[in-house]
Amino acid sequence: MKILVTGYNGQLGYDVVQEGRKRGLHMIGSTIEDLDITDSNQINEYINNLKPDAVIHCAAYTAVDRAEEDREKAWDVNVNGTKYLAEAVKAINAKFMYISTDYVYEGNGDVPYTEDSKIFPQSYYGLTKYEGERVVQNLLTDSFIVRISWVFGINGNNFIKTMLRLGETHDELKVVADQIGSPTYTYDLSKLLIDMIQSQKYGIYQATNEGFCSWADFAEKIFDVAGYSVKVKGITSEEYPTLAVRPKNSRMSKEKLRANGFEPLPHWEHALAHYVNELKQEVQNDK
Repeated sequence: MKILVTGYNGQLGYDVVQEGRKRGLHMIGSTIEDLDITDSNQINEYINNLKPDAVIHCAAYTAVDRAEEDREKAWDVNVNGTKYLAEAVKAINAKFMYISTDYVYEGNGDVPYTEDSKIFPQSYYGLTKYEGERVVQNLLTDSFIVRISWVFGINGNNFIKTMLRLGETHDELKVVADQIGSPTYTYDLSKLLIDMIQSQKYGIYQATNEGFCSWADFAEKIFDVAGYSVKVKGITSEEYPTLAVRPKNSRMSKEKLRANGFEPLPHWEHALAHYVNELKQEVQNDK
């Protein structure tokens, strides 16, 4: 099976390509240097020449705060780029997987969202990702749409790396404690996505590591696992204002995964321990 993965230079795209290669699949990872997804002519030529059996679309404009001001660019990448890709994929009758986000929901309350919950994005980023979902559903009879949250992986920047860096120079850190969700380890998620793309079980899914926590809980566990003596002081979202509204409730149900026979991801604490060991190994290898 030949699979094209956009956003290969990102956390998820990188791990998806590595996982597919481990399984002997023909994986092609593209970056903006290889393929500008906002250029429809370039996409059509690239897809027609490559003729992949499937496309896993990980590339996205993910600068949540910047998207509030750079709206044209965010729309061009997340909506137009997705449309051009889906059109090209439709023309060659290949499979298509679109990676979406918890930001499509309103983000209130404390009940986990299901795939059928009301869509009400509170940020422009969330709006563009949902419009990307709609494009895919309108163009393709069958597709995979996978909503994820709080991503961390070896190839790129993330919350864990930020906390570990700050933990080197701080005895105490203030971290938001009223936003609740699930961290998602790209190493674990990539296994699920490769399983899914090889199936015919199309639809909208939610995929994160098991369990819920706040960012403050997450930070405390990071320092505990890494052996740092850093005190975490929980604060409210209002005490840490951002340009884009962050969802306070990012809990997502993963029951649909189980119902369709897919293996749930490990608990986020297990994923964190694995990831911190992976980071340590990377540092040792660089020495």
